[in-house]
Amino acid sequence: MQHTLEQFFRALRAADVRISPAEAIDASRAVLVTGYGDRELFKDALCVTLAKTADEVDRFEGVFETFFSRDLVTLPPGGKDSEQGEPSEQDMAQAEGSPLAQAVLQGDATAIQQVMEAAAARANVADIRLTTQRSRLTRRLLEEMGLEEIERIIANARRMPDGQGEGLANRLDEARRSLFEQAQTYVGRQHDLYAAGSARELREERLLRKQLNADGGVDPVDYVLMQAMVKKMAKRLAAKYSRRRRTARRGHLDVRKTLRRSMGYGGVPFEILWKVKKVDKPSIVAICDVSKSVAASAQFLLTFLYSLNEVVERMEAFAFSGRMISVNDILDDHGVDTAILKVLQQIGFQQTDYGRSLQDFAEQHLDKIDRRTTVIFLGDGRSNFADPRLDIMRQIHDRARAVIWLNPEPESYWSQGDSVMHRYARFCHVAKQCGNLEQLERIIEDVLRSYVPH
Repeated sequence: MQHTLEQFFRALRAADVRISPAEAIDASRAVLVTGYGDRELFKDALCVTLAKTADEVDRFEGVFETFFSRDLVTLPPGGKDSEQGEPSEQDMAQAEGSPLAQAVLQGDATAIQQVMEAAAARANVADIRLTTQRSRLTRRLLEEMGLEEIERIIANARRMPDGQGEGLANRLDEARRSLFEQAQTYVGRQHDLYAAGSARELREERLLRKQLNADGGVDPVDYVLMQAMVKKMAKRLAAKYSRRRRTARRGHLDVRKTLRRSMGYGGVPFEILWKVKKVDKPSIVAICDVSKSVAASAQFLLTFLYSLNEVVERMEAFAFSGRMISVNDILDDHGVDTAILKVLQQIGFQQTDYGRSLQDFAEQHLDKIDRRTTVIFLGDGRSNFADPRLDIMRQIHDRARAVIWLNPEPESYWSQGDSVMHRYARFCHVAKQCGNLEQLERIIEDVLRSYVPH
């Protein structure tokens, strides 16, 4: 039964129910106490040890019913319920070399189920990953069950003189069709249990590399999933760098300070002092171009940064197309998902002017930048041939800890047409192409990594 539990844990993980090794051990211990006889008690014991949220409880319910369901298995024709009546001794003798054929003739559904599950283990049906594998695995499952032996018995029965084996052949032929449908159903259930996670992973891998500002934009269905992916990536980075700060706070014994403090107690170290490493939280100023060509990237960047509230000390966000405004209040009031639409209502549909926007920032917000601040620009650097105000970029560079520019366009475009990106790049500590979520995650992690313990 332990193998069955492990397969059930696999199915839950494929359904995006997070199960740690410790939780799997707790669930196994709970089942040892409750036993397997009472289905509801068994289910509740697993649920309370494995599902942590309401969403996970819902997913657990669906996976449990699918995984432990046996009512989908139909009894193939045979035995006294068959149109041909009960099998004769001669029929049973013909099927002597095939346990599956004997179970079919006797109408033993339990034996057929056991044969199917044992064959599924040998055929590695649980390793299904793609819908296109269903037909091949169905045939492989039937072969492992002994379908070829049944086909041999059918062929031999049809060759018997005077139609003596016609009844046996018809009975087994009807059972073969039923077994095929049953095997298809079984493989389909395995696909639902184990392949859903793989399909989601493949889709997420594709979306990680999808160009955010490609022609046609992002499909609305993909957009929702990509927003969830960004939040998940941010949560992963937040957990990673929160652990680093906790480790830094533990410190090591400071022998010198401990001995000095103990002088007041006659040399007895009543107070233990530790060497504590200090880890600065990033202070980030994000300046985003929200013109039509860059709006999608801006929304994903802001979603990412605002989801890092555990590891970011201060987050200031600004948006511009023709003029620049602070969007902190808009983000706080409406959330990142709808904030870009609100911003576009205020400053959208204007001719992009980087120089004018930088001047707005310098006049109103330059004092928000100090030596602890990382400034992240997001934009394509196309200023419609207006003055790029490189002097302000130099001021920002000189005041900030680091200036990072994320450009959705390839570097080969940075000096073409009205792009002045090659001129802005001189005042950036990092200037990189950032056209998809994978590149965005890598760059944000580099920012967090730069705030090392000291």
